[in-house]
Amino acid sequence: MAKLSIPKCALVGAGIMAGLHAAWAGLVASGYAQSLMDFIFRLHFIEPVYRIVAFDLQTAGLLIAVTGSLGALAGVLVGVIVNAVRAN
Repeated sequence: MAKLSIPKCALVGAGIMAGLHAAWAGLVASGYAQSLMDFIFRLHFIEPVYRIVAFDLQTAGLLIAVTGSLGALAGVLVGVIVNAVRAN
């Protein structure tokens, strides 16, 4: 099998993580995050105790940047491990 491209793995990991957290930031900004969290907790038989704070653009940007960076790192690690396993 062909080797995985490490930069592409990093982009995929970053895109997934940043995209999911951008969607979450969008839910917070729209005001729907609290209702969604309460619903999900109740589906799992958990009494909701957490409250979503007001949206802050700087915090949202930091959330997306940090999770995107960690997603890129995870993508690199997955690519390196898969390529190493396939080589043997």
